[in-house]
Amino acid sequence: MVATVAWMRGAAGVVLSLVVLGAAGCSDGGGSPTSAVSGAASAVKSAGEAVSSAAAEAAKAAESAAAVAKGKLAEVKNGVDAKEQVSLGSVTTGGDGYTTVPVTVRNTDDATKSFAVQVEFRDESGGLVDTVVVTVSDVPGKGTGQGTARSTHKLSGTVSARTGAALRY
Repeated sequence: MVATVAWMRGAAGVVLSLVVLGAAGCSDGGGSPTSAVSGAASAVKSAGEAVSSAAAEAAKAAESAAAVAKGKLAEVKNGVDAKEQVSLGSVTTGGDGYTTVPVTVRNTDDATKSFAVQVEFRDESGGLVDTVVVTVSDVPGKGTGQGTARSTHKLSGTVSARTGAALRY
């Protein structure tokens, strides 16, 4: 039974391992090993359902954030592709659980311009977990501007960031 759940990672895997080990190794002398295993199997099933539900909710949150980001980019009038003029710094997660990344934009135009930058937060397998749009306003001609992308919800695990799209206007 332990080998069955040993492949799981993260908090859910630890909880499932502890439940299985605890149920299989503990007995007050009055219960049968079969009832302990049955209880452990029930706990594993419940935990698995909770993990599946949480994963579905996370996917919905990422889809919702992506739709909002797409809408914000669509509001930009007369924007030109500026993805090549964007660089992202190191991703950090604060004590509050929200993930941030510094955004730097380089204005290659002679006139003052603003930028709308879509930043995608991805998990270690490359799956989209959140996306936001950062506006960096009034960047002087031939100058640079700074902003910070902050996740819309708490992210866990190893998170990376990449530029999804960027418009200069």
